[in-house]
Amino acid sequence: MIGPTTLVMKYGSFAVAGVVCLESMGLPLPGEAILIAAAIYAGKTGGLNIVEVIAAAAAGAIVGDNIGYWIGREIGFRLLVRYGSYVGLNEERIKVGQYLFQRHGGKIVFFGRFVAFLRAFAAVLAGANLMPWRRFLIMNALGGIAWASLFGFGAFFLGEEIRRLAGPVGVLLLAAGLSIAVAGVFFVRRHETELVERAEAALPGPLLQATSRGGRKART
Repeated sequence: MIGPTTLVMKYGSFAVAGVVCLESMGLPLPGEAILIAAAIYAGKTGGLNIVEVIAAAAAGAIVGDNIGYWIGREIGFRLLVRYGSYVGLNEERIKVGQYLFQRHGGKIVFFGRFVAFLRAFAAVLAGANLMPWRRFLIMNALGGIAWASLFGFGAFFLGEEIRRLAGPVGVLLLAAGLSIAVAGVFFVRRHETELVERAEAALPGPLLQATSRGGRKART
């Protein structure tokens, strides 16, 4: 199996953009690892321009997340409606998910870029819950640029030391993300009736789905 450093040495910033893009679409690939490897390589050898590395990572994140968003919007929503009942997701609960992404989707998309699990699936979830695309694009772009800049410049200036720091920080962020997710599940279950009422008030009428033009219409 080819490691991140080997990919960077062979394909440069294109490898960074490609791996980050595919990870952002939902594939289990080491996007953060290849960004760090490329930034360290740039700092040690000068063989890559660190600005180009960061730009490639940010571009890969933005493009990949938008593809993931489209997959969630066009395919994920239909799967939720068709098979959600098998895992306890009736129409009321699906509408609660849409409502919560209307209220808090921006935070999930931005901060999800820094958490391993959410980095791969936040865009798909945003699309499946019909988060407005323009708002998604803005928060996605801000998160991608912030993430690429933080880890790119960090690895460039700190070198191999960033690997020692990134590991524990990544574990802490993942633990925090999982804790927030679990707490969110308990909160939703405890306040489900209230959330259903709020969701119905915010999104009255039949369950909404995406249209081919990126808008919404009643599900038929």
